[in-house]
Amino acid sequence: MVEKKKKSFRKFNYRGLELKTLIDLSIQNLVKILPARARRKLSRGLQQKPITLIRKLRKAKKKINPQEKPERIKTHLRNMIIVPEMVGSQIDVYNGKIFSNFEVKPEMIGHYLGEFSITYKPVKHGRPGVGASGSSRFVPLK
Repeated sequence: MVEKKKKSFRKFNYRGLELKTLIDLSIQNLVKILPARARRKLSRGLQQKPITLIRKLRKAKKKINPQEKPERIKTHLRNMIIVPEMVGSQIDVYNGKIFSNFEVKPEMIGHYLGEFSITYKPVKHGRPGVGASGSSRFVPLK
């Protein structure tokens, strides 16, 4: 009989570094491997609001057991850059109308929170509405 191999999961690497080493990096060392826009923003220092958000995320992670998901943290900070410490957290980001929820995954490092909370409702093209020109209202019978 042929034994089936167990499927091995691909380890996450961000620019050659594994997640565990990324989490241990200081902000100064993390800045060196981020893209230019994120590097510029973080090198100018973090303001009070992003620091408070990171503290809340730490607190939520500390409260739970290792197998559970942390409680959701609500924020309006769409311009906050996702750092490795946030991985595994549940965040509700305000999009102007509601808070949209997502879990931070390792692939999101270096992106903004706002990228995962869409601010508009995508267009669903249907029938022409009121005010459409005469030719665009024409629909063939067959």
